[in-house]
Amino acid sequence: MVILGKEAMKKTKHALAAFLAGASLLAGAPALAAVSDMPGGPAVNELNFQPPVTKLAQELHSLHTMMLIICLVIFIAVFGVMFYSIIKHRKSKGHQPANFHESTTVEVIWTVVPFIIVILMALPATKTVVAMKDTTNADITIKVTGYQWKWGYDYLKGEGEGIRFLSTLTTPRSQIDGAEPKSNTYLQEVDNPMVVPVNKKVRLITTANDVIHSFYVPAFGIKQDAIPGFVRDTWFKAEKVGEYRGFCTELCGKEHAFMPVVVKVVSEDDYNKWVDTQKKQMAASADDPNKTYTVQELMERGQKVYASNCAVCHQPNGKGGGAFPALDGGKIVTGPVADHVSIVLHGKNAMPTWSHLNDVELAAVITYERNSWSNKTGDVVQPAQVREARGNKSANAAGAAADAAKNS
Repeated sequence: MVILGKEAMKKTKHALAAFLAGASLLAGAPALAAVSDMPGGPAVNELNFQPPVTKLAQELHSLHTMMLIICLVIFIAVFGVMFYSIIKHRKSKGHQPANFHESTTVEVIWTVVPFIIVILMALPATKTVVAMKDTTNADITIKVTGYQWKWGYDYLKGEGEGIRFLSTLTTPRSQIDGAEPKSNTYLQEVDNPMVVPVNKKVRLITTANDVIHSFYVPAFGIKQDAIPGFVRDTWFKAEKVGEYRGFCTELCGKEHAFMPVVVKVVSEDDYNKWVDTQKKQMAASADDPNKTYTVQELMERGQKVYASNCAVCHQPNGKGGGAFPALDGGKIVTGPVADHVSIVLHGKNAMPTWSHLNDVELAAVITYERNSWSNKTGDVVQPAQVREARGNKSANAAGAAADAAKNS
């Protein structure tokens, strides 16, 4: 009776566990159903690479499949022989082990066969690596600069030459903080995607402004580090119109997850229209560094610059958070203007330099910070002050270099 009672209890426990597991799956079904494929990004339950849209990505996909099959065959063969030997020749069956010293034939086989397998894998892999490094004869050349935490794109050669812009995350802070449901493109949406024409070879020159970043678009089969002080390059030729997503794959600081890559591949006609539109917008919004701007002009422009560059760390309300100091009532933004300009322009400690912004943008955002929230300093910073601060920094650096050369 005791034995029967234990077995019954065990069956009851198993049944209860199965019921709870099924209930949890049913409860989670609506959440699972709500998840859908990200356009141009990862798909739900996707176990392989993203669908390739370049020949290079197709070759990488084929290499991956081929090597996976080879490794699987080797795995099955090796472990099959091993388990067969263990079971067939186990001691409990009274098997007597063979006594032999060596077998030249076996040694030759297990040396030659792996060598042939490695060569068979190395030949197509080498061909693909060589193709990855061939950045010649590009139709368009784009310089990609990594910043904490955004990407900068400069069109250096080809149709669109002279266009430059920053690409910044646009996912609302409320989604990041969990106050709102996350969208299907959570942390994968930007204000200004890279735009390229279909079936055109695009060369990317990568570098960084602060720390090491890495530019990665899975559908293109490209991943290239962006290193401060160094220039690297890669290329792609997209064969399908669409929007493709990637991300920085080098840990680069607190907001590493907040610098996605979005590339929009369009038809040649649409690309030409985009180029014309961009150039007209650049001409219309060209900043005059010699102009004296009104407070209203600086505040309006500064609010946009702050939202695109500063809010991700210091929060839209200026309250900061964690390691990032509050700007609302902060000592820097209510202190001497020169100190404020210097820190924003040149950076300090964990604060990165923002020297890639032009004089008008820096003047506007500094004016905005000094006159927003509870800050009512009344200070107005003009581009001329920023330009002077840049000049002083350059002059000091040149003087230091001259002194070092003199003393050496």
